[in-house]
Amino acid sequence: MKLKFLMVAIVSVFILIGCSNTEDGLLENPYQETDFYIGTVINLSVYDEDKEYVIEESMELIDELEHMLSEEIDTSVVSEINRQAGIEPVEVPDELYELMEVSLKFGEDSDGGFDVTVGPLTDLWRIGYDDARVPSQAEIDEVLKRIDHESVVLNEENQTVFLEQEGMELDLGAIAKGYITDKVNELMEEEGVRSAILDLGGNIFVRGHRPSGDKFTIGVQNPYEPRGEIAGRIRSTDESVVTSGIYERYIEEDGVKYHHLLNPDTGYPFDNEIAGVTIISENSTDGDALSTVVFAKGLEDGIDYIESLDDAEAIFVSRDKEIILSSGVEDEFELINDDFEVIDY
Repeated sequence: MKLKFLMVAIVSVFILIGCSNTEDGLLENPYQETDFYIGTVINLSVYDEDKEYVIEESMELIDELEHMLSEEIDTSVVSEINRQAGIEPVEVPDELYELMEVSLKFGEDSDGGFDVTVGPLTDLWRIGYDDARVPSQAEIDEVLKRIDHESVVLNEENQTVFLEQEGMELDLGAIAKGYITDKVNELMEEEGVRSAILDLGGNIFVRGHRPSGDKFTIGVQNPYEPRGEIAGRIRSTDESVVTSGIYERYIEEDGVKYHHLLNPDTGYPFDNEIAGVTIISENSTDGDALSTVVFAKGLEDGIDYIESLDDAEAIFVSRDKEIILSSGVEDEFELINDDFEVIDY
């Protein structure tokens, strides 16, 4: 199976919206709303006439799910699970139980590289917060003892979640945005929305097509230039596009940058050839998780893993600014910046 390298780095995606002639019932200029939830900027755009109310319903749903899934909110169900670690199981809503089942499966697929019990480690580093710091080796060694996805017990009959060790903590940050994106998409399906763009902090789901009848276009950001400077673009419809990269959030100490994608085995950021990855998949839950799974696997194994899947594609970015396109995305990617070159691999 032929792969290609693209000489550029990707760390984020943004959407290029442009419409000409419109289909009946779809607006050239969409209803739009921007807000801040789950620690990120939320942008929702709906092109269907008379469906503006769905955006408000979607924002309310995002807020509701954040208050269930965020470990940063003291009253959330996840926070209660963390408080009861080593003490007793906690009965959880359908949504959280479903998400935990999916999360543990990805933990198995990644040999623990994707681990929702990474909470003690993310709490230690605090990357993305004002109090972020590089912890000592002794501190890291101590919290690693409390990271183990195999110590999460799910009871289907009672619909409970139990962390077996005291001091364990769930952190669903590597999958929650994707799950919430999918739930918003389900709401839009129920409300009959045909054309929309959901952007939850870079977790993008494209619903339907542009009012002109064409696919939407998602621009691929060049991280070494100001936002809006793109290297290429992807044509997309009815699919999720999720990007993770080492340039998104990091701290720097003594000239060394430490990014936010932490390895549950070593306690330090993943250190391999990957600088960024964009996952194109049928749903955003999978895309969100897969973007971490491939970081855990590294470039070569990550490519092989994506190629083994029937419902996901990827754009891998190596640290030397080469990008590998998985076989299923080659025809949808367009290089538009002459400063970059696509070469055979």
